Amino acid sequence: MRALTWQGIEDVSVETVPDPTIEQPTDAIVRVTSTAICGSDLHLYKVLAPYLKPGDILGHEFMGVVEEVGSDAAGSLAVGDRVVVPFNISCGTCWMCTHGYFAQCETTQNRDQNRGASLFGYTSMYGAVPGGQAEYVRVPFADFGPVKLPAEGPDERYLYLSDILPTAWQGVEFADVPAGGTLLVIGAGPVGLLAVSSAIHRGVGRVFCADLVPERLAAAEARGAEIIDLTTVDNLGDAIRGLTGGRGVDGALDAVGMEAHGNPVAEKIIGAASRLPKPLARKAVDSVGIDRLDALHSAFDAVRRGGTVSVSGVYGGAADPMPLGDMFDKGLTIRMGQCHVKRWTDDLLALVASDDDVLGVESLATHRVGLEEAPAMYRTFQRKEDDCIKVVLTP
Repeated sequence: MRALTWQGIEDVSVETVPDPTIEQPTDAIVRVTSTAICGSDLHLYKVLAPYLKPGDILGHEFMGVVEEVGSDAAGSLAVGDRVVVPFNISCGTCWMCTHGYFAQCETTQNRDQNRGASLFGYTSMYGAVPGGQAEYVRVPFADFGPVKLPAEGPDERYLYLSDILPTAWQGVEFADVPAGGTLLVIGAGPVGLLAVSSAIHRGVGRVFCADLVPERLAAAEARGAEIIDLTTVDNLGDAIRGLTGGRGVDGALDAVGMEAHGNPVAEKIIGAASRLPKPLARKAVDSVGIDRLDALHSAFDAVRRGGTVSVSGVYGGAADPMPLGDMFDKGLTIRMGQCHVKRWTDDLLALVASDDDVLGVESLATHRVGLEEAPAMYRTFQRKEDDCIKVVLTP
């Protein structure tokens, strides 16, 4: 089969690789009909390179049709079922799963790396499981994970149930904004845009969205956000206080993560760390602050006293400096982590399956290309060229 593989820093290519096979009775093989490039994939493209090896298959947002089912998954899936697959691999029966913490599944937990549940296509830190930017994928724990879909409706109505839609929904949930309250979304990428739509659908009174890319700001405004162009303000916190009577927002959602703009010195340090020999580079990630923190620190500043900061953007550093004095003095609540996809599936599937595209999932993608064009699209997406916001690939 053909699959998108990591070959080196900012170097990916589509190669012919062996077809996946059933390895465990709970496995299934899914023929991929649509897959996407996620902002988290860009971390693998550069910053998290020390945890990859040439030939690793990337991608964790995918859906398709079941081609083969292991004996223990046959009661849950059948050949021909149309499914979307959550990016985190969960068993559904351990203590964490039964309490709704699917991203912390104890069965697939990577204890040797001190990490949570395994993820598709996401480095040796998270199980080194081959990903979904491919023609076929082996899906472990297929007796629980895959979500069966209606036969009708375009793929893009359902594709984002794999990651970015529940990630955005959880981000808004974790921000704990009261009915009619105020929310700041930092970052108008795919998760940020879906967070804007989710917040408005859930009844948040005012939704602000901050970014510095014009087309992304325009997209956020079209979804109902009050936009803040970061190139025109000296301090985001001051700008937000000016819009909220001096108080700040009830909740702030960081939808950016470790590669935020705003600190060119940190950017150079991160770039240098990723190019160290792998043992040294891993040590830098594991024990040194390697994240660019402008978005996160802005969230702490912009939220009101007693408010909540929700973190959906991915961070990887183990020693990042935090303004703990200000956080403590303001009495902030911080909620973060990988999305527990299956916790939100039932509600979100009902929403996206309705006649009205209330969350704007079908209008999110700006680029739709074949899998063979994936390497070029990684570069375009990373550089935010050609008004690129979201890329969907068809194998």
